[in-house]
Amino acid sequence: MTVHAPQFQLRLAQDDHDMRAAQRLRYAVFIDELGGDGALVDHHARLERDELDDHFDHLLLVDTRRDSEALDHVVGVYRLLPGDRAAALGRFYCDGEYDLTPLRASGRRVLELGRSCVHRDYRGGPAMFLIWNALADYVLDRGIEVLFGVASFHGTDPQALRQPLACLHHFHLAPPPLRVRAHPAHFQSMDLMPAEAVDRRAALAQMPALLRAYLRLGGVVGEGAFIDRPFNTTDVCVLMDTARMSEIHRSHYLRRHEAAG
Repeated sequence: MTVHAPQFQLRLAQDDHDMRAAQRLRYAVFIDELGGDGALVDHHARLERDELDDHFDHLLLVDTRRDSEALDHVVGVYRLLPGDRAAALGRFYCDGEYDLTPLRASGRRVLELGRSCVHRDYRGGPAMFLIWNALADYVLDRGIEVLFGVASFHGTDPQALRQPLACLHHFHLAPPPLRVRAHPAHFQSMDLMPAEAVDRRAALAQMPALLRAYLRLGGVVGEGAFIDRPFNTTDVCVLMDTARMSEIHRSHYLRRHEAAG
C-alpha cells in the first residue's frame, strides 16, 4: 500500500499542548463515543487523562490543515511505555488489570501499547497504516522484542461477546512463557463455548479492528478478560512477539528501517 498524504505528520508529543490535544482526541473517542469515564477525566476541558500520561511517549498523527490552537490538530494517537521506563516507575498501566509476572520473568525488551484511537473522520483511510509504520520504526529503533497492551470490546456483558472471547481463548491463547492472567477480582473466563461451536468468521467480525490487526501480525492473548465497568469495556491483553510476527510484515518493517538508516 502506497500512501501520499503530505498533510500528515507523525511524531512524538513535544510539549503540553500536544499532550492536551491527544487527551482531547481520547475524550472524543473513549468518553463521548464509548461512554467511558475515569478518576482524572476532565469533563469541563474535555480531556481524557490518567496518572501515567506523563511517563509515556505519545505517538501522534497530526493533520497540519487543522487548528492547532484549538487542540484540533491531533487525529490519531498511540501511548507507548518502554519496559525500562516502567521498571523505573514501578508499574505498567496493565498491572492494574493483569498479572504481568510472565513478561517480567522473560527478561526481554518489552513495550506497552495503549490508548490507541483515531478521529472518527479519519477511520477507513490511511491513518492507522501511517501510525503502524511509525510504531514499527519506534520498535525497531529500540530493539523491542515483545509488544503488549489491552484491546477493548465496547460493553461489559460477556455473553454478548461469547463468540469473539471464545475464539480468542481456543485459537489465540498465548504460550505459557508469555501467558499473563487477568486479576481475580475482575477475571472473566473467555472459555464461554466449545471450540467446535465457535463461528470464527462471525467472531472476527465482532472484534475491534485494532484487535484483528494484532491477530494478523501473530498476536496472542492472555488468560481471561478483564471487565472494566468504569470505562464500559471488556479488555483482553494482547501480546506480540516480534520474532514470531508473520514474515511478510517483519520483512516490510525491516525494509522500511533499513531504507531510513
